[in-house]
Amino acid sequence: MADAFASNAFLAQTLAAKPANTPNITGVRTEAQAEKVAKEFESFFLGQMLQGMFAGLKSDGPFGGGAGEKAFSGLLHEEYAKVFAQNGGIGLSDQLKTEILRMQGIEPQKRQS
Repeated sequence: MADAFASNAFLAQTLAAKPANTPNITGVRTEAQAEKVAKEFESFFLGQMLQGMFAGLKSDGPFGGGAGEKAFSGLLHEEYAKVFAQNGGIGLSDQLKTEILRMQGIEPQKRQS
């Protein structure tokens, strides 16, 4: 029980101290804005996953390692994530867009077949 409380407290603290680049749904008024925010969130999520995946990898030799790799690896992961999200991602943005529209009380436009 104490572990669940500690993890919930950690989650609450993390969400309260959200980084500046996290997506924000408060200004969403249209379906296009919801889609943009959903893609941004998927990109952010994928970036977090990629950072975890690459955390233990080290590259040495003439083209790796050093201060440059430490300084720019986060940016590389962020760009990978943006490209993944823009090219379909993992399907998270479609579900997020639907949920954002529902939360904001916006009726999705009907698609013509």
